[in-house]
Amino acid sequence: MDKESIKNIINNGNSVLGIELGSTRIKAILIDTNNNPIASGNFDWENSFIEGIWTYSLDEVKIGLSTCFSNLKKEVERKYGTTLHKIKSIGISAMMHGFIAVDKNNNLLTPFRTWRNNITSDQSKRLTNLFDYPIPQRWSISHLLYSIDNNEEFLKELDYVSTLSSYVHRLLSGEKVVGIGDASGMFPIDINTLDYNQIMINKFDNYIIKNKYNWKLKDILPKVLLAGDKAGILSNFGASLLDVDGDLKSGSIMCAPEGDAATGMVATNSIIPRTGNVSAGTSVFSMVVLEKELSKVYEEIDLVATPDGKLVAMAHTNNCTSDYDSWIKLFKQVIENSGFSIKTSKLYDDLLNIALKGETDCGGLLSYNYVSGEHVTGFSKGAPLFVKTVDSNFNLANFMRTQLYSSLCSMKVGLNILFKDEEVKLDYINGHGGFFKTLGVGQKIMASAFNAPCAILSTAGEGGAWGIALLAAYCSSKVKKTLSDFLNEEVFDKSKVDIINPKEEDVEGFNIFFERFIKGLPIERAAVDILA
Repeated sequence: MDKESIKNIINNGNSVLGIELGSTRIKAILIDTNNNPIASGNFDWENSFIEGIWTYSLDEVKIGLSTCFSNLKKEVERKYGTTLHKIKSIGISAMMHGFIAVDKNNNLLTPFRTWRNNITSDQSKRLTNLFDYPIPQRWSISHLLYSIDNNEEFLKELDYVSTLSSYVHRLLSGEKVVGIGDASGMFPIDINTLDYNQIMINKFDNYIIKNKYNWKLKDILPKVLLAGDKAGILSNFGASLLDVDGDLKSGSIMCAPEGDAATGMVATNSIIPRTGNVSAGTSVFSMVVLEKELSKVYEEIDLVATPDGKLVAMAHTNNCTSDYDSWIKLFKQVIENSGFSIKTSKLYDDLLNIALKGETDCGGLLSYNYVSGEHVTGFSKGAPLFVKTVDSNFNLANFMRTQLYSSLCSMKVGLNILFKDEEVKLDYINGHGGFFKTLGVGQKIMASAFNAPCAILSTAGEGGAWGIALLAAYCSSKVKKTLSDFLNEEVFDKSKVDIINPKEEDVEGFNIFFERFIKGLPIERAAVDILA
C-alpha cells in the first residue's frame, strides 16, 4: 500500500492501534486496513525490586503510555505528513498474571505485584488443593489470599482486583473488563461457560468467610469478555492520557484487554488444537492448545485460555535471557576497555552464532539463569550461577551454548509432562521474542528443546503489540468470522514461514544437559541459601 493510501486511512479514522506493556518495553503499533503495521512507538522501562517485591510504578505506566503514543504520532507525521486524530479501534495488552488492587476511586492500595514474584508458594499449594486445579504463584488469586493471610489493611477498602492490561484498559475507557486469556491468569475459567468457575468462586468465598470482608470475590474481579466482544470506547480522559497534545479524539472502539500470552498466540496464529507458540525474552513460556483436558493436576502446568476460549496448557518460567544479557554486557565492557568498539546487535549475533559451534551437551558446563525465583523448580529467590569442573571443556562456544540451554531448561520440566506423561501432540511450535533475534540460533536451540519443528513467521518480530492490534481490528470488523478464520484469511494468508527441524544429535545433547541441570539444582539451592 502506498503512502497516500495509508495517509487516507489515517485521516479517515480507519487505522487500528495496539499497545502492549511488556517487561522491558511499552510498544504501540498502528496498523492499516490490511492489518499491516504502518507506524510504531516505544518506551523503555524496567521493573524494580522494592522491599522484597518485583514491581513497576503505575505513575510510570501513565508516562510510558503517553511517551509511547507521542513517539508513534511523530512517526505518523514524519512518514505520512499528517496528524493522528481518530483511531477506529484500540487494544491494550500487558504482562499477564500479577496483582493490582484499587479502591472505589481507582487509587492503588498496595504496590503492583508482577508475575515475577514468588512469595505465594503456600497460598498456591492451598488453593490448588482447594480447587483440585493448578493455581500458580503468579495468579491474582494467589496474591489475594497472600494479602488475606497477612491481614493487610488495604483489604477493607478493596473495590477491584485486576491485571495490568485490565487496569490500563479501565484508565482509558472506564470499563472493568478483561479478556478471557488474561482472566485465566487471575482465576480458573470454566471452558463451558467461558467465565470464572462459579463452583470455585463459591469455594473461595466460603474459605475466607471468617474474615468478614464487605465484598465477594466475583464483585471485585473484572468481567470476562471474548475476542470480538466490544469492551467500551476510548473516553475523553483516556484520549487525553494517551495524547498530551490533545489531538486525539475519543470514541474509538476498545477490544477486550489481554495478557501477553494471549496476544502472542494471536501474533503467531497459534489458537487451534495441536498448535503452539513460545514467547522467549525476559521470561519464557510455551502455550500448547489442547485437544482435550489433561488427565490430572500438575503444579508445573498452568491451564489458561486462547482469546476465543479454547483450553491451553502453559509452561511458564520467570527467567530466560536476563542472565546471558548480563554476560554479553560484560563482554562488551572487555572489548571497550581494550580500546575497541562494537555495536551491541553485532556482538549478540557474533556470540550467539558461536554457540552453535559448541558441543551439543555443552562440554560438561552448567549454568543457572535464576535472576529471580523459579516456581517450577521450587525457588522463591534466585542467584545466577555458572559452574564448571576441572575436566569440563571450557571454551567460548560451549559457554554461550550453555547460556542458551539454561534459558530453556526450567520450561523443559513442563514440556516433559505434556509430551511424555500426557502424550500431547504438537505439529510445530511458533517462536517469537528476543531469544529469536539472531537469525536461526534461538530457533535451532528451541527445536532441540521441544524435539519439534520450530517455525518463525515473517511477522514474528511485531510481537504482542501487533497481536492486540489484530484483536482490536477483529473487534471492529463488520464481517464477523471466527477468530481463526479471520487470522487465516485476512492476516496470515500470505505470511512467509521459516521452519527449522530438530536434529537427533542436538536433541540428545540438550537432554544430556537437561539431566545435568536437574541433578545440579542443589548447587543452585546452596547459592540461594548462602548468597540471596
